[in-house]
Amino acid sequence: MSQDLELGCCCGQIHGHVRGVSPQTVNRAICYCDDCQAFAHYLGRTDLLDEHGGSDLVQVAPASVSHDRGVELIAGMRLGPKGMHRWYASCCKTPLGNTMPTPALPFIGLSIEAFLGLDPRRRDEVFGAPRGKVWGQFATNGAPDGSTRLPPRMILHTVRLLLGWKLGGKTWPHPFFERETATPRPPVTILSQAEREALRARCGPTPSAPVS
Repeated sequence: MSQDLELGCCCGQIHGHVRGVSPQTVNRAICYCDDCQAFAHYLGRTDLLDEHGGSDLVQVAPASVSHDRGVELIAGMRLGPKGMHRWYASCCKTPLGNTMPTPALPFIGLSIEAFLGLDPRRRDEVFGAPRGKVWGQFATNGAPDGSTRLPPRMILHTVRLLLGWKLGGKTWPHPFFERETATPRPPVTILSQAEREALRARCGPTPSAPVS
């Protein structure tokens, strides 16, 4: 059975919903890539990473997400000119979600921390257990089992969802992009190469700079 869940930031100024959530309608994965780790360092929120530097993400259709309060507080960043858009709350630095450079690929990877009032013990019930742990070659404290190869079952599930969302018209309305121009609605900061390298020096199995 699908359900509607509240979304927002930890200080409560941003609020919204995601509709129709069930283990069959979303894809959940733990990502250990250095880009996700760098994003956490950028926000000063490495407390939200797991013991291996992983981010718990739930991929949903853009049209299932809406915000009814605090939209003006949503901001975005990109690690480089071609990088993913990474959205967060400017008020309290809660990570909100990730999207591709353009909305042509219709998904939002929502940070698990953006789901409000959900008991962590119910995450597997609501979203399903993570279908994969990915990019473990960048993990800290050793790569978790099975995390250095993309799980075929997760890939098939993700492709099925993306095709369904694309063909089903679930790209729009999009919480982060304007439909007419396909450009970001919130302000987006693109990091310089020096800024990006400074963050990445804190990431991965052998960080070369102090970890915040």
